[in-house]
Amino acid sequence: MADKNSPKKHGKSGTTRDDRLKAALKANMARRKAQAKARATRDDNAGKDEG
Repeated sequence: MADKNSPKKHGKSGTTRDDRLKAALKANMARRKAQAKARATRDDNAGKDEG
């Protein structure tokens, strides 16, 4: 019963936030890398068509 009245631990929420930020950063970097690769492929194909 004493557990219900104990203060919340803030350390765990900080870790959870860090994990969420890390996952979001990883997803963002993967998306940007895929976009850059698609642009490079598109530009490469456009150069071959002119040629």
